[in-house]
Amino acid sequence: MASMRDIKRRKASIQSTGQITKAMKLVSTVKLQKSRQKAESSKPYFDLMYATISSMLKKSGNIDHKYLHAGVSGKKAVIAVTSNRGLAGGYNNNIVKLITGDPALKPEDTCVYAIGRKGRDSLSKKGYEIRGDFSEVINEPFYQDAADLTKVLLEEFEKGGIGEIYLAYTSFKNTVVHIPKLLKLLPFSMEESGEEEALKAQALMNYEPNEETVLDLIIPKYMSSLIFGALQEAVASENGARMTAMDSATNNAEEMLAKLELQYNRARQGAITQELTEIIAGANAID
Repeated sequence: MASMRDIKRRKASIQSTGQITKAMKLVSTVKLQKSRQKAESSKPYFDLMYATISSMLKKSGNIDHKYLHAGVSGKKAVIAVTSNRGLAGGYNNNIVKLITGDPALKPEDTCVYAIGRKGRDSLSKKGYEIRGDFSEVINEPFYQDAADLTKVLLEEFEKGGIGEIYLAYTSFKNTVVHIPKLLKLLPFSMEESGEEEALKAQALMNYEPNEETVLDLIIPKYMSSLIFGALQEAVASENGARMTAMDSATNNAEEMLAKLELQYNRARQGAITQELTEIIAGANAID
């Protein structure tokens, strides 16, 4: 059995850790409320943007545009959205598993544009090329950050450095449910639309002045919108995951303290009983 001194030392350590996790939970709760409002208020816009672009391209017939066909390079680019800090349960690890578990995203054929140091470090250790590091963006995402990243990716796509672009992020559903998602951004896929639906359209989409000019303007905005929406959801998911993890850690600390308190009382009772026994035995020996 551990001594009273050891138990007291361990209790002090757990109490200190419990205070830290409780404080982190409160901070994450406040951050979650703000990030959740931003994610939920912006989500309809980004969903509508995706639906609009999809509907537009479905009604466009067979368009020959650089953003609608895979690039000449066989290299795939993945925007990996994770966090810069840990203590968020499986939040970061889920994104890493999502990327490494996809057979189409092999390390030798994939380069990573990392948003978040945790994902960057983990994927680098697994052999993935980190071609871009935008980790500071996740601290406070702005639309311009997404637009700048989109510009970098499209330039690389047009030069032939990459042939496909994917987005890996955590979708925010509610406080405790966060779903890792892998979304293909380019080339824009119309597989789900099907040719029959396009043929059933009442009228084909007309572009003015021409298809190339319009798509050159719309698709970068479409990409920027989806990336920014993903960043907003990822921040909310991170804070939700950290709040849940810290709440669980705080509850575990309280349970451990209760057990240690019981052990301490038993050890103290045993020490008192032993002292009384020794005193009585000594008195009997004198008599």
